[in-house]
Amino acid sequence: MNTTKLLSHAALLLAVAFAAVACDYDSDEYYEYSYVSPTAIVTVKPASDSLPLRLQLDDSTALRPVNLPSSPFGDKEVRALVGFVYQGGTAPGGEREVWVNWIDSVLTKPMAESLGQANDSVYGDDPVEIVDSWETVAEDGYLTLRFRTRWAPSAVHRVNLVRLDAPGGQYEVRFCHDAGAPADAGVVADDVVAFRLADEFNAPDSAFDITLRWKSYSGEKSHKFTYRPRKDAGK
Repeated sequence: MNTTKLLSHAALLLAVAFAAVACDYDSDEYYEYSYVSPTAIVTVKPASDSLPLRLQLDDSTALRPVNLPSSPFGDKEVRALVGFVYQGGTAPGGEREVWVNWIDSVLTKPMAESLGQANDSVYGDDPVEIVDSWETVAEDGYLTLRFRTRWAPSAVHRVNLVRLDAPGGQYEVRFCHDAGAPADAGVVADDVVAFRLADEFNAPDSAFDITLRWKSYSGEKSHKFTYRPRKDAGK
């Protein structure tokens, strides 16, 4: 079972990048924040026999990183935070050319099997807040969530997404959280996780709503996302 800990890889990378840029740009009057701040969250699609490496920015926009000949994550498709600058050109495949200053993956995992009434006992029902930010988005085959909770020292958090039985075939999912410690222990901090939506979410031909449900510190909450099915046969 995949796990996620207190500090995300992105936070660590940003700290390193900040130190490096501080040395390179020693000025009291100017600071280029694009070198350390994430520009976007993307889907990293490794190169194949027929297609080059692409960074999928949203449902309709792909980027071509001119300074990355291959994916730093091997042949695995992942979601990642990235800091980049546009180069002004367009690749032969129509992708916008970008220069990647840094890139770091977030926890990327498939949906879990729904166990019905046993979901909470197996996957956890510890409270969590879903953060309203640009990282919280349903696109390109994924539900990506920035979440906030308490993190006890050395505790290992487990997060999962399951589909719920809903009337009329509606698309409803639940974010399950096991804090690995008492729910009121530890400091408040954020992390990001991306769930690859099951194939059934990409069967419709047009956009539809996905209702996300979770247990927050103030009770049950929900939010609706408009999702456009991914139609590239999983590539």
